[in-house]
Amino acid sequence: MENYFAKKKPTVDDLIRMIADMGGRAPAIKRLPPRQAAFGDFGALDHRIVNALKKRGVEALYSHQSEAVACALAGKDCVVATPTASGKTFCYNLPVLHAALQDANARALYLFPTKALAQDQLVEFAELAALSGGDVRGFVYDGDTDPVKRRLARSEGHIVITNPDMLNSGILPHHTKWSDYFKNLTFVVVDELHTYRGVFGSHLANLFARLARICEFYGARPTFICCSATIANPEEHARALIGREVTLITESGAPASEKEVIIYNPPVVDWNTGVRRSSLFETAKIAAAALAGGISTIVFTRSRLNVELLLKSIRERLEKAGADPSMIMGYRGGYLPKERRKIERDLRSGELRGVVSTNALELGIDVGSLGLAVLHGYPGSIASAWQQIGRAGRRGAVSAAVMVASADPLDQFLAQRPEWFFKAATERARIDPYNPYIQVSHVKCSAFELPFRGGEKFGGREVDEILDYLTDYEVLHRVDEAGERRYYWQADSYPAADLSLRSATGENYTITDVTVESRPVVIGTMDRRSAPTLIFPDAIYMHGGKSYIVQSLDTEKMQCFIKEMAADYYTDGDAALRINITDDFETQGNYGWGEVVVTLTPTIFKKIKLATHENAGFGQIKLPEEQMHTTACWITMPEERQEDAGLKLAMEGLEHLIRNTAPLFLMCDRADILVTSRLKDPQLRRAALYIIDNIPGGIGLAEGAFEIKNELVKTAVGVMDSCGCKNGCPGCVGAPAGNFEIKKAVRELAGEIMAGR
Repeated sequence: MENYFAKKKPTVDDLIRMIADMGGRAPAIKRLPPRQAAFGDFGALDHRIVNALKKRGVEALYSHQSEAVACALAGKDCVVATPTASGKTFCYNLPVLHAALQDANARALYLFPTKALAQDQLVEFAELAALSGGDVRGFVYDGDTDPVKRRLARSEGHIVITNPDMLNSGILPHHTKWSDYFKNLTFVVVDELHTYRGVFGSHLANLFARLARICEFYGARPTFICCSATIANPEEHARALIGREVTLITESGAPASEKEVIIYNPPVVDWNTGVRRSSLFETAKIAAAALAGGISTIVFTRSRLNVELLLKSIRERLEKAGADPSMIMGYRGGYLPKERRKIERDLRSGELRGVVSTNALELGIDVGSLGLAVLHGYPGSIASAWQQIGRAGRRGAVSAAVMVASADPLDQFLAQRPEWFFKAATERARIDPYNPYIQVSHVKCSAFELPFRGGEKFGGREVDEILDYLTDYEVLHRVDEAGERRYYWQADSYPAADLSLRSATGENYTITDVTVESRPVVIGTMDRRSAPTLIFPDAIYMHGGKSYIVQSLDTEKMQCFIKEMAADYYTDGDAALRINITDDFETQGNYGWGEVVVTLTPTIFKKIKLATHENAGFGQIKLPEEQMHTTACWITMPEERQEDAGLKLAMEGLEHLIRNTAPLFLMCDRADILVTSRLKDPQLRRAALYIIDNIPGGIGLAEGAFEIKNELVKTAVGVMDSCGCKNGCPGCVGAPAGNFEIKKAVRELAGEIMAGR
């Protein structure tokens, strides 16, 4: 490995030189210039806080901080949507500390999406409170908090820092122990608001409806302070989550350091097929060279499997270069909490120089000063891309970010048209608080916490129909009291304990390592939705850079048993889909959307060589079918095309393009939608392409696809046209189709669809 970073202070130019020598193209090297600060005043903040800030060298607040503080102190709910590392912490810490210094009884609830963020914020708040000289106490209250500190948090905590999961299962169901706290609750802080979208956000909206009932019961109406990275609809999203009107603050006054953002496209290795050198190994090469040269590096990738593959490849390259392979670790969902906390600590201390992560580290967790962010492929949304890019250079130093384009059509579209990426607006965050699976679960939890009155609203809507349904199934007991209906909890179970906020149905597999049979060890979890094509007998499961083979799966008890194995391949499962439309909500031209029942039957899996990505064999997946009620958007093909011999190939090309393009508009993970085509759909009686919301009950993704239908198809064609291949390749329409002019066929088909023919 050539050392491009031999100097004591490696520069961005060294990185650019290395990438240029790798043989690919860097169609965009965008310099983001430094931005000057804009300041505001301290307003009505307690003088002790102002003095504490000045001791820390803060002579004035940034303009957005000043505006947020004034808004909060006036009791107005607000949402601050400014870029990464713009100092949003002051927007809530300052008014909360002010309230605690003015009134010793004032209380605040801080809500973060992860435990790691909660630990970070406690340190930050404690330092500021100590400098202010007041007796203001803060506590983290999560699953790792010991019983003594839990009691102190309830009785003495001016601020309680927690996460949605703990609020759901550990605080709201036990509100009687928190009566003084809720009676004096003054502020609710919701940070990283943009992460609360899809299923998680839909759960959170219902969680806030439960919180609102409890606050009202104790006579409190706290002010909400929400913070978000840049998204297209922060005001609308905050309003949907908390159920209140909010003041929007978007103009950042924070300065920004210089940053170089590079989009790198690996070289073509076969001009006939358009196949490029593996983006995974190009990413590993860049990261390994940077780490070996002393540059602290964070690598982002889109899947758990890729975290493990990249970690393995980077360590092998470091070892060959004579560097310590343990300087980099993996970080993803499925790792156990203690493992993740240690990685965070080691990154902050500098013991670790690098990390390979899914989007779990997009958030504002303090992992120290990182010089380089490498994005393995476009992460799926403009907002996520800028969050990941922003993780490098957070402490003011000149830094760089490299996005390595994969073979996916959308990545190639961005590599060919980088100006689109740099000018594109961020996406809309979407939630559906009224998803029936989700709302029913939270109404049950809320009824456990406080009885419901007939006609009472929950999250802005009456829920008598749900209450009567739960009564019919003897979960609730309905009584008439003085002419008023009341619904009381009567089931034996404790509903919040079984409710997962990350999935609509709350079912997860436990993954247990039985390599040493006498000492089985739980090493991870996986949601039921992902499991059929990832963990099945004979599947390879990767964790911590090691390979395991799945020995058995208990689909009733939701348990997966794995054993360590030295495998030179990984597995990729496939499944067959059946779709039944149960309700047609709306039809326009060739587009429609409505309710569907999707039946998924796992079929086969491929074995793929780690070193070459060649197919090394296949096997059968023998698991029961899974059924899901959800929503879908469908696109019917023009009537005159039904007998066209080339229609199937054109549809498959369009399907491939939309599968990769839709997440760009819907701000969702690729796994959150299913895209499939039918040459003759038995219900629509025409050829059709489906965009399915891959969440039980749906969370608005199908409706979102219907709203942007023509734009979605138009962009899909733009992605195809940006590919330099002559007649279709894996980088645009999927597999090439021999002599058939597939690109022309897709272009013509899309034009007819958009014209409504």
